[in-house]
Amino acid sequence: MGLYPVPLTKLIEEFEKLPGIGSKTAQRLAFHVLSMTKERAGQFSCAILEAKEKITYCTACYNLTDEELCPICTNYKRNKSIICVVGEARDVAAIERTKDYKGVYHVLHGLISPMAGVGAEDIKLRELIKRVGEEDIQEVIVATNPTIEGEATAMYIAKLLKPAGVRVTRIAHGIPIGGDLEYADEVTLSRAIDGRREI
Repeated sequence: MGLYPVPLTKLIEEFEKLPGIGSKTAQRLAFHVLSMTKERAGQFSCAILEAKEKITYCTACYNLTDEELCPICTNYKRNKSIICVVGEARDVAAIERTKDYKGVYHVLHGLISPMAGVGAEDIKLRELIKRVGEEDIQEVIVATNPTIEGEATAMYIAKLLKPAGVRVTRIAHGIPIGGDLEYADEVTLSRAIDGRREI
């Protein structure tokens, strides 16, 4: 005999399938859903279904959108000659929060990872190469995570774009604001020194 009724157990199991959600958090979320009014639960489930039905990829940059082109690609104020390449759509949101970047994006939807069976053909690299060849692109900023997969993808992009004569740059990595040098690893410190700039 289970600890909870079957429908509640199923709901908990579905929440556990979400990334970063453990057993206790899944139970807490399931009980929260149960405490909702039927109307509120309906709104919640409708929001999930609507997102699944209406969200698609921008035909230019592959960011998430509910239109053919995302709001960034349709913004005439953005500098279309600079493309920032990111691994996932959530990375676009992170960079946009800085309010410093004024170019456009290209979302790869993954990173090269031979261990996970993800090759260059499995992500949106072909589309990036085509875009650089067809548009007047001056610079490609590679803003993939500073992981083995992120570095491998960045190096692969640089190698692919070198013949096109486009400037390929990599975002700097280093010590976070509020961080202590004594706790930083050697690779992070090395990157911080390499990415130094004049003040």
